[in-house]
Amino acid sequence: MSRRSGILEFAVLGLLRESPMHGYELRKRLNTSLGVFRAFSYGTLYPCLKTLVANGWLIEEPGNTHDDALAAPLAGRRAKIVYRLTAEGKEHFEELLSQTGPDAYEDEHFAARFAFFGQTSRDVRMRVLEGRRSRLEERLEKMRASLARTRERLDDYTLELQRHGMESVEREVRWLNELIESERAGRDLRGSASGGPAQQDTTNGSTGGLPRRGEAPRTDTPDDTAT
Repeated sequence: MSRRSGILEFAVLGLLRESPMHGYELRKRLNTSLGVFRAFSYGTLYPCLKTLVANGWLIEEPGNTHDDALAAPLAGRRAKIVYRLTAEGKEHFEELLSQTGPDAYEDEHFAARFAFFGQTSRDVRMRVLEGRRSRLEERLEKMRASLARTRERLDDYTLELQRHGMESVEREVRWLNELIESERAGRDLRGSASGGPAQQDTTNGSTGGLPRRGEAPRTDTPDDTAT
């Protein structure tokens, strides 16, 4: 299984943990809520769903709601099938949520993991955030070293492009520092982001909301999976 298909499976399981959906609604959620998946098409999503069903992590049910009837002309006959997470699928997703290996720090995988931080325990959130920060600090160091070696050979526009890239990484590092500080303080990010009093989070569960003072990084990738 490729890294990109693994990210898609993770996101599908996470969305279906919230509620059952048909394929058309799933794709809309992937595109609007998780911008990292905007390049995926039905040709990619449905094989993923088929695999998850075959693994016993999802079941297919006939859709019989009014919304399904409205969606059917847009998505075809497949929109009538509603996908529901099984107990095994929930257990598998929770296992994926607990993983904090190097893949969790990469651009696309981190964006997907961050989108489900509300379902992730605090200790795992901290490890993922700190790992992502370390990865970006390493990247920033390499970018600075490369720029120092080559800046005399670069024209003004290429130099500005390099600086822009460095500034983007620096902004994300500052954003991660804020998130890590909030996690350590046990603050409810909704309260601190809205200007209201920060609430203490005494559980190891969800934050209850995502921060609005910084924007999660979005990585533009080639649409090499769309069909």
